[in-house]
Amino acid sequence: MKKYLVSVLALTLCFVQGRAQSSFVGNWLGKLDVGRELRIVFQVKEDAGKLSATMDSPDQSAKGIPCSAVTATGDSITIEMNNIKGAFSGKLTNAATIAGAWSQSGHSFPMELKKVDEVPQVLPVPRSDRPQTPKPPFNYKSEDVVYYNADKSIQYGATITIPNGKGPFPAVLLLTGSGQQNRDEEILGHKPFAVIADYLTSNGYVVLRVDDRGVGKTTGQVDSATTLDFAKDATVSFEYLKARPETDRKRMGLLGHSEGGMIAQIVAADRKDVDFVVFLAAPGVRTSMLMEEQNAAYMSSLGISPEAIDKYKPLYANIARDIIYGKDSAQVYTSLKQHIDQWVKQTDSATVEITTEIHDENSKEEFLDAAMESYNNRWYRFFLSYDPKPYLEKMHCKVLALNGDKDIQVVSRANLAGLRIGLSKGKSKVVLTKELKGLNHLFQSCTKCTVKEYGELEETFSPTALALMVDWLDKNVK
Repeated sequence: MKKYLVSVLALTLCFVQGRAQSSFVGNWLGKLDVGRELRIVFQVKEDAGKLSATMDSPDQSAKGIPCSAVTATGDSITIEMNNIKGAFSGKLTNAATIAGAWSQSGHSFPMELKKVDEVPQVLPVPRSDRPQTPKPPFNYKSEDVVYYNADKSIQYGATITIPNGKGPFPAVLLLTGSGQQNRDEEILGHKPFAVIADYLTSNGYVVLRVDDRGVGKTTGQVDSATTLDFAKDATVSFEYLKARPETDRKRMGLLGHSEGGMIAQIVAADRKDVDFVVFLAAPGVRTSMLMEEQNAAYMSSLGISPEAIDKYKPLYANIARDIIYGKDSAQVYTSLKQHIDQWVKQTDSATVEITTEIHDENSKEEFLDAAMESYNNRWYRFFLSYDPKPYLEKMHCKVLALNGDKDIQVVSRANLAGLRIGLSKGKSKVVLTKELKGLNHLFQSCTKCTVKEYGELEETFSPTALALMVDWLDKNVK
């Protein structure tokens, strides 16, 4: 009798689950506000009772991106995209609407999906003819290469550029920022690493730039990888560069942008054969502090008042502590819920809505779910808890650290001060930290200096910053 009841229950659950899944099949269009409005389309299909999906981002010229997993329970759905550390979670409010949120790399954005019959046309690929994008013929040798880690489990695709003439030459490995990017660190039609490699190689430096895990010709598991895994990848690439006959092994270095600077710190702290490091908006203080400043600067760029931002900061600080120091999911969920409930209760509704988009119990639950997704993301937990101080103090190499004063992702003043303090207590004897006026996080000369403006600007990378890097390298490395 017991066995029969279990079987009936199982059949009932399968029926309910199947009915719930069929409600999600179709095309779902949402609009994501990340400083500029981006349309997102999920095309959900069902095959043999299992859901799958692809994603289009028409405004970013992206189409048919496979989703890693689709999970539907009752009126709730989660669509995961592990290759970009993103996910959408939401609930059906009616047959044609899913209310939810998009989360990516620790950030959460409210997003409502509407069922549509026709999928929006994907815009043409962003222009690739930015004025600074290098075009052949080059005044140096350029070679696309493939190499592997020690056990052959990961293949790396890269481009090495080599000055003309007789070597060996000083050499540098470029390390991209957060999110999986190609070897050019391409974003919105800009190719900053191609521009940097072209400038450095034209001035006598071998440069290696590499596709990140899961991008281009580089393989490797991304889903559960952290910055420490990316540092291992960087070590493999450094060894490859070191083995090239064109490389002067006594004059090898790293250039890291944003999280790439974090990776450079981890690698350089562990190796005495790193002669120099160039930090571009690399962390100089705890990432949790940087992220608090980033949230405040981003909100300010959207026109949110300083008063509202100040009221929001304690909530962010509590959430960050829960994510960093939480012992398990149950404990973190309870603590997050208490902090969010208490803050909402004590804060005026206008501030609550403008800073968190919380306006009712459903939206509060979505905010909580997004915070839990951040905790459950191994990469983000490590990223948020990262403290550069012990790595900076272990480094032996020469250091150039640059930060744009209009950067709203890594706010320069406190960050550069942290780098100076950390390096002053270490073993690096040659150190220059410099704030560059008028430059944003991508080291573009900006006007509005918002995230939205990145793609609107024609400049890919400030010529002033390029010249400063080469002047410093020529003086301290050549």
